[in-house]
Amino acid sequence: MPSPPHSQLRYSRRGLLGGGLALLTTLCIGGWPGTAAGSFRPDQLRLVMRTRYGDSGSTILEEWFTLLERLASQPLRTQLRDTNDFFNRRIRWLDDIDIWGQEDYWATPLETMGKAQGDCEDFSIAKYITLTHLGVPTRQLRMIYVRARIGRRRVTQAHMVVGYYETPTSEPLVLDNLLTTITPAAQRVDLDPVFSFNSDGLWAAGSTRSTANPVQRLSRWSSALTRMQEQGFL
Repeated sequence: MPSPPHSQLRYSRRGLLGGGLALLTTLCIGGWPGTAAGSFRPDQLRLVMRTRYGDSGSTILEEWFTLLERLASQPLRTQLRDTNDFFNRRIRWLDDIDIWGQEDYWATPLETMGKAQGDCEDFSIAKYITLTHLGVPTRQLRMIYVRARIGRRRVTQAHMVVGYYETPTSEPLVLDNLLTTITPAAQRVDLDPVFSFNSDGLWAAGSTRSTANPVQRLSRWSSALTRMQEQGFL
């Protein structure tokens, strides 16, 4: 995934079903975590983090717990903004091959915070999980796979963001590691959506009807979900 520039990006709302399915096949991407089942176990998270990543990882995890506590009673806009800022400021963008030795690995929030590194999927997963733990309904959140035109040469690369939808047909607000601010989708002028998904469904760009079960269709989601359950998120 691309390293973050500081320029505005474009978001086109046209449907790209054919390209989306091709990209899905090419990337073999995973599904998207939710918090519907299981239990949140902070002590288990602390134990796993300290065992795997030591003091540095534990420090970020405790900051994350503090974030959850502080934002629990805050307005939604504050929850979105501060969640976006938390990870954008603490996590260094890096390719999966450099972090994990794999071309495409979807890290859990614990793994991302433990390494303090991640690519666009890792940023998005961590933000999504944080918002669901804050009580934002999963129906209002989606992972959005896009084609991003990056830099002066407008090189097109696959990228991922989180979208918040006030209603199913609303223009989403985009949480991204490419920009420091949350913007309406119409202002992201060089992002083209391919497909989106959450813990409940998968949508072609521009569609209001889910086309598949993300857990069954998206292989890496199952792996990420299993690891999150083992670590104590779910």
